[in-house]
Amino acid sequence: MKLTILGTGNAAVSECYNTCFAISEGSRHFLIDAGGGNRILKVLKDTGIDICDIHDIFVTHEHVDHVLGIIWLIRLIGQRMNQETYDDELRIYCHEELSEKIQAIANMTIQQKVCRHMGGRIRFDIVKSGDSRHILGCPVTFFDIASTKAKQFGFTMQLNNGKKFTCVGDEPYNEMNHEYVKGSDWLLHEAFCLFGEADKFKPYEKHHSTVKEACQLAESLSIPNLLLYHTEETHLRERKHLYTEEGKKYFHGNLYVPDDLETFEL
Repeated sequence: MKLTILGTGNAAVSECYNTCFAISEGSRHFLIDAGGGNRILKVLKDTGIDICDIHDIFVTHEHVDHVLGIIWLIRLIGQRMNQETYDDELRIYCHEELSEKIQAIANMTIQQKVCRHMGGRIRFDIVKSGDSRHILGCPVTFFDIASTKAKQFGFTMQLNNGKKFTCVGDEPYNEMNHEYVKGSDWLLHEAFCLFGEADKFKPYEKHHSTVKEACQLAESLSIPNLLLYHTEETHLRERKHLYTEEGKKYFHGNLYVPDDLETFEL
């Protein structure tokens, strides 16, 4: 299975794309969030992911940098359905309140001839904390991350090779989710900025963590592979080096600070 990082930035970035990614098995793709606009279409094109091969999307929460790209995908996939060039259905996994908001935005901004597919071939699969689904042939369990800002879910996925892949959303790990996160071989965790620049970027006010804290967490959980995302973009060209340099002081596993469009074998 392959992981493609479509975007790595926080909500306000312009030089990279907002954080979102895809897990792929051959030509089948599981998309997690879609960033904040129609740039998702260019990003998917650049990575060779055909929207007609996306049949499973998980939306973590309602913030614009995660959800508005979903509206563009509903529009384009709905158009493909009308043109009879999209097979099967699109399944969008999210919690109930988020489903209502996505459909409301779509109905206000997209023609009804496309929106009519919502509730039909564009199916919202409502998940509650602890619910499991099979996606790409793998069991996926969704969990409420206990956000202090907006209701948000993460997920853990048991990969075909037996490894456990976990995403805790874009806020710091919450101890109440230990049962879901423990034993993970891969952990995707936000790192808003370097610890040394916390005064500048003020991550704690936004309920985010720094590279140091994300790495300390992964070390305490004995995570073999840690991937950091949802960052600032001031140091974009040097980000990989700077974040890795700080992180390696606190984490001794494999640390990844990806660029947009970077891929990994899981």
